[in-house]
Amino acid sequence: MFKYRAFVFLISSLFCVTHALAQVDNTLSEKEQAEIKKTLASSINLEIQSVKASPFPALVEVVTKQGLFYASKDGQFLVQGKLYGIGSTDVINHTEDSLAELRIEGLKQFSDDMIVYPAKNEKHQITVFTDITCGYCRKMHKQIEQYNELGITVKYMAYPRAGVTDQLGRLSQGFKDLRSIWCHEQPNEALTKAKLGSSVAQRICESPVEAEFNFGRQVGVNSTPAIIFPNGLLLPGYRQPADLLQILESINTES
Repeated sequence: MFKYRAFVFLISSLFCVTHALAQVDNTLSEKEQAEIKKTLASSINLEIQSVKASPFPALVEVVTKQGLFYASKDGQFLVQGKLYGIGSTDVINHTEDSLAELRIEGLKQFSDDMIVYPAKNEKHQITVFTDITCGYCRKMHKQIEQYNELGITVKYMAYPRAGVTDQLGRLSQGFKDLRSIWCHEQPNEALTKAKLGSSVAQRICESPVEAEFNFGRQVGVNSTPAIIFPNGLLLPGYRQPADLLQILESINTES
């Protein structure tokens, strides 16, 4: 009973605090951004890219190479999680909105590093984080012609599910295989063969695989396949060609 009352008291207190904080000024000057960034950088092992105001007045949004966080304006508290806005008719996922912007902007740096299967009569584009050891990635790729026939261009980015290195700091086999494919003189052919079960001839070059993997982790990818739509929406998992087309068309209608 004591624990239950304590819990109710805590929830009630949080509602009061939230109401009070809603009246706080949410502006953040460049000087304040720099000070918060400096404070956080000196105390935590995160590579901070930017600090800006968040929809919740008491917190600022902190974009790092390790992901998106929220922090108090004095830099003394750090929160990892999703921030929702509760309106009169709906609930807004502010964290997902911010991540969508990061995805759209971040994908630009990899525009020349993707393995692309273009549709002849292109109507839509999707970006897919993939791995050759992933069963559903293989299933999706076996239907690549069907996606293309529906006007969907598929652009692949590398995401070794085992990570770049193992626990001993050695390059994982998954990373080495994907690097070899991206280093191949005919990467489309090499990727298709690998997804059909062929062994991968090892190649070494300056590849984007590690950078693509790190970017994927930053913007919320934790499994494959992971599909990013033109509006920045991230959809984990496999989708049938017809179902994917329906989603893309609904996104176009909304925009």
